[in-house]
Amino acid sequence: MQTWQTTRFTIDLSRPRVMGIVNVTPDSFSDGGRHADTIAALKHAQQLVEDGADILDIGGESTRPGAPPVPVDEEWARIEGVVRGALAWGVPLSIDTCKAEVMQRALDLGADIINDVKALGAPGALDVVASHPSCGVCVMHMKGSPATMQDAPVYSDVLDEVRHFLQARLSALMAAGIGTERITLDPGIGFGKTPQHNLELLKRQGELLDLGRPLLLGWSRKSTLGELTGRPVGQRLAASLAAALASVQKGAAVVRVHDVAQTVDALRVWGAAGLLD
Repeated sequence: MQTWQTTRFTIDLSRPRVMGIVNVTPDSFSDGGRHADTIAALKHAQQLVEDGADILDIGGESTRPGAPPVPVDEEWARIEGVVRGALAWGVPLSIDTCKAEVMQRALDLGADIINDVKALGAPGALDVVASHPSCGVCVMHMKGSPATMQDAPVYSDVLDEVRHFLQARLSALMAAGIGTERITLDPGIGFGKTPQHNLELLKRQGELLDLGRPLLLGWSRKSTLGELTGRPVGQRLAASLAAALASVQKGAAVVRVHDVAQTVDALRVWGAAGLLD
């Protein structure tokens, strides 16, 4: 579990890695519209790299609760220029998409990772990733779809259901010829889960390590943190840092965040204190 194989890079996971979020969207829950054109998105992405991002995660379709789907060509038009521009920077590029056509176009350009909230469950997605023999992939658990996922989700045991789902998808990817060294797993904080579900996943996150693959966690600015602190989305930095550190302490190999510089600093202090050993 010490590396993650991607198209151009073998990412060393002996220390936690920071994935910086680049939302090229008008409607993402936290920063929708702020980087919705290529120039603004590239400027933001470059700043994240300067701030210490180990990976950039580029997305052209919001997956916030209630978000409507975006047509393939529109999603690709939003991110194509960003992907082309960032490929020259020598940093792994992750593409946040669930559409096989977008995956195909991005991987054909040389993108490194597919980060899919639908766990390669959409038609053709599994085949696209399997046909690119070295790209990395992150598969995530989500109950329902972004449009419906927060409509009173119910679990008998959220950790067990998430674990069984991720195990099944891991087996499906392996059966398709995708090597385990290419795969990370995401329990999907906030995707079809109440605040209580999310906190239960955090408390028991270590139980997912027995799946044998690195974990990627995304707590940044999410509504559960607002429920805990009473703060609006723009004031959740402290809560996001606390959640990132807690997830790393419980075994996360990658944290997906908006606030890269602050997360890098927090992890550096924890590392100096020996808390990442």
